[in-house]
Amino acid sequence: MDITRPIHIDYAQAVPATYYIDPDACLFLKHETCQICVPVCQSKAIDFSQKAEEKIYNVGAVIVSPGFGKISEEVLKQYGYGQHPDVVTSIEFERMTNASGPFQGELKCFNDGRHPKNLAFIQCVGSRDIGCDNGYCSGVCCMYAIKEAIVAKEHDPECEITIFYMDIRTQGKDFDQAKIKAENMGIKFVRAKVADVMNWGKQIKLTYSTMDGTHSFEPFDMVVLAVGLESPKDAKTIADIAGFELNQYDFCRTEEFDPLQTSKEGVFVVGAFQGPKDIPESVTQSSAAASLVSSLMKSKRGEGVILKEYPTEIPVGDDDEVRIGVFVCHCGINISSVVDVASVAKEAGKLGNVVYATESLYSCSQDAQEVLKERIKEHRLNRIVMTACSPRTHEPLFQETLKDAGLNRSLFEMVNIRDHCSWVHAQEPEAATAKSIDLVRMGVAKSRHNKPLLEQTVPVTKTALVLGGGLAGMTTALSIADQGYPVHLIERGATLGGNLANIKTTLRGESPAKLLKTLTAQIKKQKLVSVYLNSELETVSGFVGNFTSVIASGKTKKKKEVTIDHGVIVLATGGKEHRTKKFKLGTVKKVITQLELEAKLAGTGKNRAPDSVVMIQCAGSRGADLGYCSKVCCNQAVKNALKIKEINPESQVIVLYRDIRTYGFAEDQYKEAREKGVIFVPYKFAKKPKVLSGKTDVVEYFDPILQEQVTINPKLIVLSVGIVPEGTETLSKLLKAPVTADEFFLEAHVKLRPVELAVEGVYVCGLAHGPKPIDETIVQAQAAAAKASMPLVKGSAKVAPTVSVIDKETCIGCGICVSMCPYNAIKMLKIDKKRKAETVPASCKGCGICASRCPTFAIDMGGFTQDQVMAQIKAFGNIEEVV
Repeated sequence: MDITRPIHIDYAQAVPATYYIDPDACLFLKHETCQICVPVCQSKAIDFSQKAEEKIYNVGAVIVSPGFGKISEEVLKQYGYGQHPDVVTSIEFERMTNASGPFQGELKCFNDGRHPKNLAFIQCVGSRDIGCDNGYCSGVCCMYAIKEAIVAKEHDPECEITIFYMDIRTQGKDFDQAKIKAENMGIKFVRAKVADVMNWGKQIKLTYSTMDGTHSFEPFDMVVLAVGLESPKDAKTIADIAGFELNQYDFCRTEEFDPLQTSKEGVFVVGAFQGPKDIPESVTQSSAAASLVSSLMKSKRGEGVILKEYPTEIPVGDDDEVRIGVFVCHCGINISSVVDVASVAKEAGKLGNVVYATESLYSCSQDAQEVLKERIKEHRLNRIVMTACSPRTHEPLFQETLKDAGLNRSLFEMVNIRDHCSWVHAQEPEAATAKSIDLVRMGVAKSRHNKPLLEQTVPVTKTALVLGGGLAGMTTALSIADQGYPVHLIERGATLGGNLANIKTTLRGESPAKLLKTLTAQIKKQKLVSVYLNSELETVSGFVGNFTSVIASGKTKKKKEVTIDHGVIVLATGGKEHRTKKFKLGTVKKVITQLELEAKLAGTGKNRAPDSVVMIQCAGSRGADLGYCSKVCCNQAVKNALKIKEINPESQVIVLYRDIRTYGFAEDQYKEAREKGVIFVPYKFAKKPKVLSGKTDVVEYFDPILQEQVTINPKLIVLSVGIVPEGTETLSKLLKAPVTADEFFLEAHVKLRPVELAVEGVYVCGLAHGPKPIDETIVQAQAAAAKASMPLVKGSAKVAPTVSVIDKETCIGCGICVSMCPYNAIKMLKIDKKRKAETVPASCKGCGICASRCPTFAIDMGGFTQDQVMAQIKAFGNIEEVV
C-alpha cells in the first residue's frame, strides 16, 4: 500500500470501508489539473464541480483551533525518509500499529513484509532543530514515542527497541511512569545524536555518537522518526483573515497571563496552534475557551439552544419476555487478534433468552450505533449485552444509544473482554477465548434480571464554592462570577495569592506581582465573590447541585463557623516547595532552593549573583523523595541562570541535570542560557551529584564527557526541588475524592475529563491536580470554571440510577446502614411508629457498603441486585438457571 497517495481507505468506520481525500496530497485541491479519480470511480461518488457555498454568520466570538502541520519532507530526507521504505514517521508508525491501519495492527516492514526484530526511534526530528528554524520543543514526541515503543513491544516481545534522544521530556502528570514501564520491558534509551541514516541492504544503518565520544554503527530493521508539531501550513492565511498575530514560529501569539486570548479581542485560540501540546492540555484548553466565550456572551445565554428529544420509553415489565441481544466487538484487532470473536458470538447465541448474537468490527463507531438501534427494533430486543472494551469510557455512549432506541439505559450490560481477556492474556488465545465466553455467559445471566431504573433530576443551588485563594482559585472564582453566579472563595491563609506571591518573574520576563495585584483588585471589585480568609472547610454533605459546607473562619482560638449551601465545588488548594533532606539542604548555609535564589536575585545585595553557582536538578524528585517530575523546575533553573548572567556576566553557572525539560517555546531560553555561557552537564540517577562537607562544602559529580569525577567548590549550591500538594489528604476524606499515589487529586479521566473528579459536582485545578507553570494553571482554572458552571447554567443535575433501594418491610431499623454510609445518603424515619431506613438517592454513590452490611438483606443496589449478582456467580460456575 502506498501511504503517500492522496486517497486512502478509512477502516476506522464500520464495514464497508469508505474513502477519504487527503487535502494536503490532492493535486486538484492544490489548484492543479488532475481529477483522475473522477472518471475511474464506478459509483460516481467524487464530484469536484461543486464549489463550497459562502455563508455569513454573525457571531459573538471565534475560537481558532486548526491544529498543527507536518514537518517538511526536506527535513525528513536528512534521516533517510523516502530513501528506504522502512524509515517511517511516528504518525505513520502509529497508523501501522493501529487495528484499523494498513496491516490491521500487525507490525511489518514495508520492504518485504517481515516482522522487524530491531527497531529504532529517533527523537527531535523537526524540533529543537535550528537547521529547520524550529528551535522549539514539541513537548509530546518523547511520550508518544514511548507509547509506540511499548505497543510495538507488546505486539512482539522479542523485538529489540532503542530510543535515541537528547532529553526525555515526560513532564506530564505520571508520564515518567511510562518511561519506567518501558525500561522494565527492555526498551533501551540511548542519549546520543544520530549523525547518519543510510540503506544497508534490507536494513537501515544508523551512525551515532554518545557523550563519551564513542561513535557507533548499528543496523535496524525499521527506523521511526519522532516528528515534531509544525505550525499549520495556512497559519498566516488564518491570521490575516481573523486579524491576529503569530509568533516567530507561526503559531498563534498569546500572552503568558492570558494564554488563550489572541491579539484580536473576541478571538480565542486552543490546541496545538497555541503551541505544541498533548491531548489532556488540548481538552483542558477547549473547556477554558468555552468559559471565556460563555462569560463574554452570557447575555445571550439560552438563545438558539435545541434540546435533544428522546422517543417515548418502551415499557419493560416483569411479565414481558426477556429478549437479549449480544454484540461481540473485534475492536479492530485489539480483541480479535487474541480472542476468537466468532466463537464467542456463536456461544452467546446458544444462551437462554438470547434472540440475537452477532460480531462487530468497531461497536463504538457511529455506523455501529445506527446498526444497534436497527437491531433493537428489528428483533424487539429489551436487553443489550455489549461484549467489548472498558465501560469506563464507552458505557455512556451505548446507554445513550439505548435511550435513542427507546430503551431504558439500565437495560444495558457491558462485558469487558479487551482489558480482562485479550490484553492480559495476549499470549494465551485459547484461554482468553474461554474466559471471554465465561464472562459473556455471566453478563447474559445478569442481564436477564436487569430492570428499568428511574434517572432522577435534582434542582441545583446556583452558587459555587472554591477552596484555595491562590492563582488557580482566584482565576476560577472570577471566571464563574463572570458568568453571573455567586462564588464563595475560601483561603486558609491571611491573604490571597498563594505561591504566586513567591514568584518574582517568569521565564518570559512577565511580572507575577502585577498579575496578583490585578487579580486581587478584580476579586475585591467583583460583587459576586465572597472571600473568607483564615478559613478552612470543616464538613461537607450533600450531592451535586445541593452541597452544604461548614466553613471555620478566624484564628484558632476565635473560630467562627459559617454554613454555606452551594451546587458545585472547585478544589484549588495549591502546593508547596518540597524541602528535601538530601544535599544538606537546611544544614549548609550555601545550599538553597531555586525559590530562595529567585528572592535573592530580586533583591539589591552586592553578592546576590555570586561568581560561581552549581544548580542540581531533580533534587529529591523522580525516584528519590518524590516519584514524579514537577514540570517547572528546569524552566526555573534556566530563568535564574539567565538572571545571574544578566547581573554578573562573568559568573560561572553549572547546571547538573538528568533531562532538561524546557518544553514548548521555553527551549529558546534554554538555548539563550547556553549561548551566554551557562554550562549544562547531564547525570544519571545511579550517579547522582553529592554535596560533601569537609574544610569547605563542595559538589562532586561525574562528567560524562570527561569520563571522570569532578569536584567543585561553588559560592552557592542551588537545588531544584519539586512541588508537593497541600491539604489533599484531608480533603479527599471529606469529599470521598480519590488521590494519586503522590497525593494529587485524581481526575475522572486523564484525557476526556481532565478537570473533573469521580465525585459528581467536584472539580480540580492548579497544583492540587499536579505541578504546572502559571499559564497552564490559568487555563486549567478557566476549564474547571467552565465545567463547574454547567450544572449552574442548567439549573438541574441528573443523578445516576445505580443507588441503594431499601425494602421497608424487611428493614428492622437497626441503623447500621446509616452509621456505615460514607456519603450520609441514608436517613432514619418512623413509619407506623417503627424505625425504618430510607435512601437519599441524590446523595447515594452506589458503593454498596450498606447492602453488604444489612443483617436482614433489606437493601439492594440498582443495577447490582442480589438476584443479579447470584445469577452471575451461578453462571460462572456454569450452574444452569431456570429461564
